[in-house]
Amino acid sequence: MKALVYHGPGNKAWEEVPDARILQPTDVVVRVETTTICGTDLHILKGDVPAVTEGRILGHEGVGTVAEVGAAVSTLEVGDRVIISCISACGACSYCHQGLYAHCLADEGTSGIGWIFGHLIDGTQAELVRVPFADNSLYKVPEGVSDEAAVMLSDILPTGFEIGVRYGRVKPGDVVAVVGAGPVGLASIMTSSLYGAARIIALDLDTHRLEQAIGFGATDAVNSAEADWVDQVKAMTDGLGVDVAIEAVGIPATFDACTRIVRPGGSVANVGVHGAPVELALQDLWIMDIAITTGLVSTNTTPMLLKLVAQRKLAAEKFATHHFTFDEFLDAYDTFGRAAETKALKVVIKR
Repeated sequence: MKALVYHGPGNKAWEEVPDARILQPTDVVVRVETTTICGTDLHILKGDVPAVTEGRILGHEGVGTVAEVGAAVSTLEVGDRVIISCISACGACSYCHQGLYAHCLADEGTSGIGWIFGHLIDGTQAELVRVPFADNSLYKVPEGVSDEAAVMLSDILPTGFEIGVRYGRVKPGDVVAVVGAGPVGLASIMTSSLYGAARIIALDLDTHRLEQAIGFGATDAVNSAEADWVDQVKAMTDGLGVDVAIEAVGIPATFDACTRIVRPGGSVANVGVHGAPVELALQDLWIMDIAITTGLVSTNTTPMLLKLVAQRKLAAEKFATHHFTFDEFLDAYDTFGRAAETKALKVVIKR
């Protein structure tokens, strides 16, 4: 089969590799028909994720058809169309029983890390992928849900919702600010309305992404390159600050921005993946009664979000802005890597 293989920082290739195959009775092999690229893949290529070793097939998002089923798999059959979740879950350990699949203790890759595809085991940017613990790590795609919509449920929609909206404790009537209007930030914007946010403010340096944010449900947009951006946000909240500030970039400046605009008693939900330390100004924050949360998506809300997508309550396909074939994988990476220039949100790569 062919796959997108990591060959150390800055090096990747779409090349021939051995076919994925069943190793454990709880595995299935999925014929990948649609996949995409995540910002985390770009972090890996920069060398920011040292656990990813040379020769690893990248990717943790995908939609495909079950091609082979292990002897212990009970809920899936050959021919089933499925979403490959970015998080693998055994379903039996103590963390899985809590719904905290991100910390699954199963012995696959490294115990205690649910994100294994394209990280600790071979991933989904390939013609075939082995999926461990398939009964708990795959979701059947309902009729009428397109691949473009379904693939967004592998990662970005549950990430934006679980780590941004749920961990941020959004409740009816809240004013929510989302700092960073990339794909995950837009997912937080899209799903904040599920919990009744009264006002959703998007902040970004990119005018195009701010325009996109309005289409994804933001009520207001603030360009954080403007000198008075904090004053603009405060003016929308009677001078108090927002109830929930969601960080969706992963750099010190955007985390600091969240702490500057949250009101006393509010929440800062960090969604972005940080590659460098962030200074926490506790000397200023200790008196504010704010909650700061972090997390890796567990995808325990994927079934609920899938129902909303199937009923056209969430237009997940809107994230797909550029389309490529498997033979154009390197072009897709180039386009996604230059998102500010190409205006790409998510690139969809199909057979």
